[in-house]
Amino acid sequence: MKIRSKINEKKRRTIRLCILISATVLAVLAMLFSFASRCIWGENVRTPKGENVSLFIPTHSDFQSVKDSINSVCYIIKPGFFEILAKKLDYVDHIKPGHYILKDGISNYQLVSMLRSGRQTPVKVVFNNIRTVEQLAGRISTQIEADSVSILNELKNDSCLKAEGFNQYNYASLFIPNTYEFYWNTDAKGFVKKMTHEYENFWNESRLEKAEHQNLTPLQVSVLASIVDKETTKISEMRTISGVYINRLKKRMPLQADPTLVFALGNFEIHRVLDVHKEIESPYNTYKYAGLPPGPICIPSIAAIDAVLNAEEHKYFYFCAKDDLSGSHVFAKSLDEHNANAAKYRKALNKQRIYK
Repeated sequence: MKIRSKINEKKRRTIRLCILISATVLAVLAMLFSFASRCIWGENVRTPKGENVSLFIPTHSDFQSVKDSINSVCYIIKPGFFEILAKKLDYVDHIKPGHYILKDGISNYQLVSMLRSGRQTPVKVVFNNIRTVEQLAGRISTQIEADSVSILNELKNDSCLKAEGFNQYNYASLFIPNTYEFYWNTDAKGFVKKMTHEYENFWNESRLEKAEHQNLTPLQVSVLASIVDKETTKISEMRTISGVYINRLKKRMPLQADPTLVFALGNFEIHRVLDVHKEIESPYNTYKYAGLPPGPICIPSIAAIDAVLNAEEHKYFYFCAKDDLSGSHVFAKSLDEHNANAAKYRKALNKQRIYK
């Protein structure tokens, strides 16, 4: 009986040991599972004030650069977990540039999965009130990855643009001021291609017919619209001013547009165009040369373009700023009437001591 009792006791100890080992293994597995869950699904991103932040990953970034970029905009609670999962999912060797929105409290898996798949968020590219293509390129380079030099070079070297009649003087006509969606890592070629597509969409059949009715090409419309844009800030006057210039073009009269002289002089601080300014030798001097200048003097607004296309039909050939200095204009049919209006305006400028 004693021998049997000892055998039973040994079996019980073995069973208890097995249970203990099993429990330990299960505990370890549970801990490992918990660790893995926290590593993968646990919250690991804290953003300032809990608000969404933009993460920009430049082209050719390595993993260290990605980590530096992330740390510059938010706080990674357990960076080790992020690195483990990033390596496990092979993100380290598959980095995709772009603009990503990081939300407060997202997990490692959500973060790595988004970056690994390249699910970036487009950026809004906005431009308006731009005078030159160089200024435009600088503005765009602050909104997408392409730098200003590469944008300018792409414009000059795009064979399709040259085939459509674009050149160093009228590249500004390609750009229609508006708000556009781009992926942040768009390069210069991609930017110009997108703008070319938007330009073609803008010049639809209706606008092309209206341009033809005015006996102007789309490029010429843009040139005239740029002058209208710099003549007035009042949209209500744009069609009337457009009509004045259309009348002058039909009569082969010089446009005599002061804003073209300002552009030719390159001094955009001029408030008063003087007779001496009218002597400058430049294809943009519309006092010396009849017809349109070789290119726009700014990137014209949609309002100004449509004003030219829908120019008001009237018999005015002259206009001058009102002597109340309100920014509005007074229109005239004869030179004598115009000279009288101009004299009043000059007197008002002198009274305000505006001499240049």
